Amino acid sequence: KALGVRMAEPFFKIRKVYEAQGGIWFSSNYALYADMSQRVMSTLESMVPSIEVYSIDEAFIELNERWAGDLTEYGKQIKSRVFQWTGLTVGVGIGPTKTLAKLANYAAKRWPATGGVVDLRNPERRKKLMAITPIEEVWGIGRQLDAGLKSRGIHTVADLVNADAKTLRKHYSVTLERTILELQGYPCADLDIAPPAKQQIVCSRSFGEHITARLSMHQALAAYIERAAEKLRKEGMCCRHVTLFIRTSPFSGTEPYYGNKVSTQLINATDDTRKLLALIPTLLDRIWRDGYRYLKGGVILADFTPLNCQQADLFSDPQENQRSEALMQVIDKINHSHLGKIH
Repeated sequence: KALGVRMAEPFFKIRKVYEAQGGIWFSSNYALYADMSQRVMSTLESMVPSIEVYSIDEAFIELNERWAGDLTEYGKQIKSRVFQWTGLTVGVGIGPTKTLAKLANYAAKRWPATGGVVDLRNPERRKKLMAITPIEEVWGIGRQLDAGLKSRGIHTVADLVNADAKTLRKHYSVTLERTILELQGYPCADLDIAPPAKQQIVCSRSFGEHITARLSMHQALAAYIERAAEKLRKEGMCCRHVTLFIRTSPFSGTEPYYGNKVSTQLINATDDTRKLLALIPTLLDRIWRDGYRYLKGGVILADFTPLNCQQADLFSDPQENQRSEALMQVIDKINHSHLGKIH
């Protein structure tokens, strides 16, 4: 970010600049990221009364001094516990609203002298930080909105807080007005402890090396289906719609591009990894083309129904369904025990 690299920018475009600055890069490993995220969130849950998991690496927690005592000191305890249990360093931002807590978290990461914990409940401290913080660091201020506000002479968070919220609402949106109110210390968003159910689950990644053999692609897609099915069961859902996709690099100037996807609709919704894996041979046959060097593949599960609201099939064996559910529970339990993996 400090080098001006934009989110999702193709690596080949910035590789020379990145490496010239001493940057180190690795192939992404989303299964590892998800596992570490779960460990961090579980650690937080053990220390707080309520939590909203906002993203894979962010969470909002609700605390008060009656429950936690000195909040800055408790923030340090949270930071220490997460590092002790996971080996990851985190920043802790404290504020009376979500937007102020995010701003405090920015300061905790931006200035190491804070010790990684910043409390913005004090209005005077807020003013000092806002005066030196550019508006693009505010939660919800994207690139286009950032440019529009700067054209109106609004460059710092302090400028935004002192602007006429109703006027900006007319030119932009009610969301910006709420952001300003939150920066002023008026909560406009409660903690979302029970987020809405997912509409689809995607498991995908770029391969460390190009894939040219069909068997290797089959194995990669099988790993994605296993991970997607595990996520599906964690949501308490079954799926009826399955999509596989594969593609070569769209940025290669020397190799032809090929990308394709294929979907199937299941008669009966399922969360059974075995049934989903059985779809791969037929589906992959429909999109695989020899002679290409594939760089990415993935799986999408969709059309969800709750596990406990499945429509019975006249020809299905209820006992078989119960055995399937029990088997998946055992597999998930073993895989989460960190004692090994069952595939």
